[in-house]
Amino acid sequence: MKHIIWVLALVCLPALAVVEGHKYQFDNQRDQERFTHLAEELRCPKCQNQNLADSNAPVASDMRAKMYDLMVDGKSDQEIVDYMVDRYGDFVHYIPPMRSQTFLLWFGPLIVFVLGLLVLMWLKRSQKPVVQPLSAAEKAKLDELKKKAGS
Repeated sequence: MKHIIWVLALVCLPALAVVEGHKYQFDNQRDQERFTHLAEELRCPKCQNQNLADSNAPVASDMRAKMYDLMVDGKSDQEIVDYMVDRYGDFVHYIPPMRSQTFLLWFGPLIVFVLGLLVLMWLKRSQKPVVQPLSAAEKAKLDELKKKAGS
C-alpha cells in the first residue's frame, strides 16, 4: 500500500508545478511577444550567463513578475529596461550600452591585445644578438680551419 501511495505521489507531482509561461497572461499576442523578447534580452543578475527566460533563480522570477506588472501598467520596453537597469545595474543587459562606465568592458580586450603585441615586439627586438666583426686572431683561426677542411 505504501508503494502505491509513493508511485501516485511521484506521478502527480508534475501537476503541481507552475509553468512560468502560463503565469503571465496577456490580452494579445503582441504583448506576449514583447514579454518574451524582454525576458530573453535581459540577464539574470544572479546567474552567470542566463537570461530571465531561462533562469530559475528567485531573483529572475521576481524580475519577470515586475516586468509583467510594468507591462500591464502600460510601460514601454525602454521604460521597463530603464527600470531594471536602475535597480540591478548595467549587468542586466546582454549588450551593455556604450558609455564612460562601460568603456573598459567594450575596449578592454582590444587594449590588452594591442599591449600584448607591443610587449612581444619589444621582447623580440631586445633579444636580437649584436653582430660584431671578427678580430684579426679569429679571422686567422677561421682561415686555418678552412684550409684544414679543404685538404
